[in-house]
Amino acid sequence: MKLVTGNSNRALAEAVADYLELPLTDCTVKRFADKEIFVEIHENVRGEDVFILQSTSYPANDNLMELLILSDALRRSSARRITAVIPYYGYARQDRKSTPRTPISAKLVANLITEAGVNRVVTLDLHAAQIQGFFDIPTDNLYSAPVMVRDIRQHYDTDKLMIVSPDVGGVARARAIAQRIGADLAIVDKRRPRAGVSEVMNIIGDVSGQACILIDDIVDSGGTLVNAAEALLKAGAREVSAYITHGVLSNSAHERVAGSKLKELVITDSIAETDGVRSAPNIRRVSIAPLIGEAIARTASEQSVSSLFD
Repeated sequence: MKLVTGNSNRALAEAVADYLELPLTDCTVKRFADKEIFVEIHENVRGEDVFILQSTSYPANDNLMELLILSDALRRSSARRITAVIPYYGYARQDRKSTPRTPISAKLVANLITEAGVNRVVTLDLHAAQIQGFFDIPTDNLYSAPVMVRDIRQHYDTDKLMIVSPDVGGVARARAIAQRIGADLAIVDKRRPRAGVSEVMNIIGDVSGQACILIDDIVDSGGTLVNAAEALLKAGAREVSAYITHGVLSNSAHERVAGSKLKELVITDSIAETDGVRSAPNIRRVSIAPLIGEAIARTASEQSVSSLFD
């Protein structure tokens, strides 16, 4: 098999390649003067099982186009099967018509990926599980829960923990981790008056004297996390940390987190690290490279991927 990557997250691709003991395929992904993307594969891929590792994170449109053009180049080079490994699936938050006359962009992106020649998709912690149904090709949605549970057990006393979902929509995700470590579950009842803005209304559950860990899939502006942490501390929590899969952390979000009352924010390396995130004293990263690498190996050898999470 072959492992190909664009420019979205080179560090993660190299870590996955090390896990698989497989060199990255030699290819060129560059820009012309007018910023058009050009791709050239420098190795023979005819009849190969090829995996493209590319997150569609910031700059989302550029990284998405790299993925599509890489797929087209491989298809025209007679690759036997093309699997798009997308640790962070951009546009996932636009998964329904939230108001009249708005797009379902997550479905549009799924169509583009399929039409570009991809035969299979592997992604991580989709914002909404039903997005798997937007693809007309096999799709595996991996879960970061095993990675998070392992890290929580290494850094916290699980007998004195309360797992918290920052909203009702994330209860299933938080409950899965709470059950794995034998902790109780609380829920933050919030409302979102407009996109990117959230207000905490109530805390469902007794968090008094507890060390709380917020669990979510995406942190973008950081407002939800910061507000939830403040509300939990006001409700009597002893300390508040957060484990988030995708650290989007756009604009000055890392500064908001650094200046908040969060003890620490733990994110995976599904999105390339920025200088701001690297410099924040209370942001820590854990690697999903072994998880992604094992999923790729099992896909290539036609073994079960879901058994990774049993």
